[in-house]
Amino acid sequence: MKPMNFKTLLIGGVAFLAFGCAETPSEDKAISRPANSEADSQDIPVNTSPGQTSNFDPAKQQAAVPAGPTTTVTFASYEHDFGTLDAGESVTHMFEFTNTGDEPLLLDKCKGSCGCTVPKCPKEPIAPGEKGQIEVKFNSKGKKNKQTKKVTINANTDPGQTFLTITAFVNPPVEG
Repeated sequence: MKPMNFKTLLIGGVAFLAFGCAETPSEDKAISRPANSEADSQDIPVNTSPGQTSNFDPAKQQAAVPAGPTTTVTFASYEHDFGTLDAGESVTHMFEFTNTGDEPLLLDKCKGSCGCTVPKCPKEPIAPGEKGQIEVKFNSKGKKNKQTKKVTINANTDPGQTFLTITAFVNPPVEG
């Protein structure tokens, strides 16, 4: 092969790899985010070093408005600190809430920020004035140092999402 053809082939191959292999989301996998979304400012660091703080601010919750009648919900606490845990330890906390609105509260979806944080929401409607609980389990297996996790609750509230936060400091496993 002539040197000029080899250069052309090499440059073409690099261009193919750089542009041809870049994955772009197809329409069925596309993720949309509302215009001017504050979602980026709500991200919580999954693993933070000691001394760092989370940038989560409950006052900046994403304004998702559900269809149909809405109600209001008030939690006794939006955050829980499990304190210091040993690696591999599993813990549970019950977040208590009250339907403070005039319509039945429908908890559509509860989701943890990772697989180590598993929320369990009531499936039945919560009548106005009634109380309920959301169980959140945290498994520290494979985690170390400061951990901050977010639980997102979608409901017929305005805004449509409520965020709960759990934190813990996980001691690294003892090697030996």
